[in-house]
Amino acid sequence: MTDTPSQILDLFSPSYAVARRKFLAAAAARKLPVDSRVLDLPGAEGETLAIDVVLDGPADASKMLVVLSGVHGVEGFCGSAIQTGMLAEGAPAHEDTAVLHVHAINPYGFSHLRRVTQENVDLNRNFVDFSQPLPVNAGYAEIHDWLLPDTWPPGEAAEAGIARYRDTHGARGLQRAIGLGQHAHANGMFFGGTAPTWSNRTFRAILARYTPQVRQLAAIDIHTGLGPYGVGERIFASFNRGVLARARHWWGQLTDVHDGSSTSIPMTGPIQTALFEAAPQAEQIGICLEYGTYPNERVMPALRAEHWLHRRGANDRALARQIKRDLKDAFHPDADDWKLAVWQQGREACLQAIEGLQQTECTADA
Repeated sequence: MTDTPSQILDLFSPSYAVARRKFLAAAAARKLPVDSRVLDLPGAEGETLAIDVVLDGPADASKMLVVLSGVHGVEGFCGSAIQTGMLAEGAPAHEDTAVLHVHAINPYGFSHLRRVTQENVDLNRNFVDFSQPLPVNAGYAEIHDWLLPDTWPPGEAAEAGIARYRDTHGARGLQRAIGLGQHAHANGMFFGGTAPTWSNRTFRAILARYTPQVRQLAAIDIHTGLGPYGVGERIFASFNRGVLARARHWWGQLTDVHDGSSTSIPMTGPIQTALFEAAPQAEQIGICLEYGTYPNERVMPALRAEHWLHRRGANDRALARQIKRDLKDAFHPDADDWKLAVWQQGREACLQAIEGLQQTECTADA
């Protein structure tokens, strides 16, 4: 159970391998089967890498909450803890409602402390239609070599180049150039790929198995790294803007990337695309739960450094270890107050979605 601070803190893990063991143990304690989709690559500790799926509730439920963790690998520590705690407690029992936990959608990045997949792809920029011309991000092309210079730490010229771009386009313009997603620099940041990744294909297969009967589908996609420390920003994440009022009724104050109220920005190829394409028969409503960690002045350099390390390599092993530690710390603060806040808000958001589903009559086509 998760009644005391020590029990809550124990939901959090120091590594993917430990996080996976805790998640699987929570499912076993509830006698819930685990559907493991194994990635044929070794983890950082030689462990098995997998997307683990647990259905908590009736298999034929027409109402479902999908909880996602680890879309951005190193951010998975937070979502894994929430999923493990929800499994330990058990979702409130409703005859026609289930919770589908999809644990570690990007297990490679989770284990190896990368935000991206084994293909160096930002998974939340990968759900595009690859049969069509790919989106072009001209802004990223301008700053790519400044973001990831030949040496690290970056020199004055690289930082001056980024500063000039910010002065010309504003802080939001720089954020958009970096984070919108790009498909031209395979060794760069926020690369959307040139084909669906393993995680993309596997997630779609999971949805194809578990959602055909669903008529009301809610989703919570858990992330870290943007916003005030310990605050879980609830970002509206539905393609159908007609459900925005209902989403606010369920979850309270929401932000929106399309009206500028969110710390995040619109992006190409978000994972919600798969939900809408896999279950077109369902009325859908969802949020991204984005937990703030540290100021962007700390988070972005850590992310740049790790991408630089992947792109250039480092003969200095101490520097490589420090870069990995800094990235993990930037997206998963090892602090009790942060972890307790994460759990409280994550649990609340899940329970609000489950209760909201009970209040909603299906209006989607059968």
